[in-house]
Amino acid sequence: MSGYGQSHGHGHGHGDDERTFDALPPAHGGFTRTWWGRAWLKALEDSALDGQQLKAGRRHARAGAVGAVSVRPGRITALVKDRDGTAYRGDVLVREFSEEQWDRLLDLAVDSAGHIAALLEREMPPHLVEDAAAAGLDLLPGIGDLDPECACEAWDHCPHTAALCYQVARLLDEDPFVLLLMRGRGERALLEELQSRSAARAAAPSAHNGEDGEDGEAGAGVQEVGGMPGVSAEEAFAAGFLVPPLPAPPVVPDAPGRTPSLDTDTPPEPGVDPAALEFLAADAAARAHRLLGEQAGPAGGGLTVAQDAVRLAAGAPVPWIAARLASGSGRSRAELELATRAWRFGGAAALAVLDEEWTPDAGALDRAGMRLAEAWAEDERPVLRRAGGARWTVVGAEAQLRLGEDGRWWPYLKAGARWSPAGPAERDPAAALATAFAAGAAGAGE
Repeated sequence: MSGYGQSHGHGHGHGDDERTFDALPPAHGGFTRTWWGRAWLKALEDSALDGQQLKAGRRHARAGAVGAVSVRPGRITALVKDRDGTAYRGDVLVREFSEEQWDRLLDLAVDSAGHIAALLEREMPPHLVEDAAAAGLDLLPGIGDLDPECACEAWDHCPHTAALCYQVARLLDEDPFVLLLMRGRGERALLEELQSRSAARAAAPSAHNGEDGEDGEAGAGVQEVGGMPGVSAEEAFAAGFLVPPLPAPPVVPDAPGRTPSLDTDTPPEPGVDPAALEFLAADAAARAHRLLGEQAGPAGGGLTVAQDAVRLAAGAPVPWIAARLASGSGRSRAELELATRAWRFGGAAALAVLDEEWTPDAGALDRAGMRLAEAWAEDERPVLRRAGGARWTVVGAEAQLRLGEDGRWWPYLKAGARWSPAGPAERDPAAALATAFAAGAAGAGE
């Protein structure tokens, strides 16, 4: 889980039928980055009769005025503070599914291992929503499905219930099981039921084959993995069904091992530089330690010589080694400094955004435009001009957003005649731009 950490991502408190999420920090930029989060907010905005109340609620949520959020079947609850500090309890009611409706939804989920795998990855699979709608089940809320109740006694959505809904959109982004809990089933009970149904479905064909006396070898042609006929091992593993536990990972030492000193009384062979060898040995030890701890590392992805030179330079070697790395990477010293700055923010992905200007296709450009349009409230949106490829410059400011091929946004600032990386990537373009402005303010204050 990303975003809010353990207590926010998984909730805590009252068992599988209620989860309580700690108060979230103030929001920067948009409230949601997923299509299901946007569907939740559309239901709110389509249901509310007073747009000014929604704007006030959005300001409350953006300022961090929403307290801990309780989610349980049919209801979400939180205390929301006004600017004067007065707190009101706001509740929003969501229709629960009946037992018969849950039966239909669970059968649809079991029909595709991809549905289950997506849920376990904290994604809401679009095909599950579409299949459910075809079966008469509206998994996502629609107009009128979010029914407000507030201690301020407003009869429609007030700033307090609107703020609660905006905050819940952030929770839904991180974990769609929050929506399923509102509809009546907690995550643990839901996964147990899915596994039970998958196992029962897997047993049914075996029993049928035995009764008919079919040839065992003919039946062996259909692979059943994890109780799901015809499913690839990768999907079955992702779904978590009937997979043996992995062995315990190796114990990772607290720090890389110390490399031996090569500064001896014996003169080195011609062309051998002991200081450079010590630097490379220390780097190899650090890489091995990182790979052991993370099971992956930026150097494990097949870097080019030029990219690896940047990675080495990011380790801040002594100046003469940095000069040799610049020469070996085909960059000037100034270019290498920009490249190492990018590397420290995001490794090879950040370096690609700095070096390569890719042009998104029409679909990717449409999605990017939608993300930029939704990232800010209408009265807060900066004026952006596309500067070619996947780069958008803020009109009237020395700031830029660059879109990576993985859909993340990278903040940049103008430094002299060059654009310089200003921070790590963000899924939310508004958060990335806020990072750029904060970096610019920090630089101006130095």
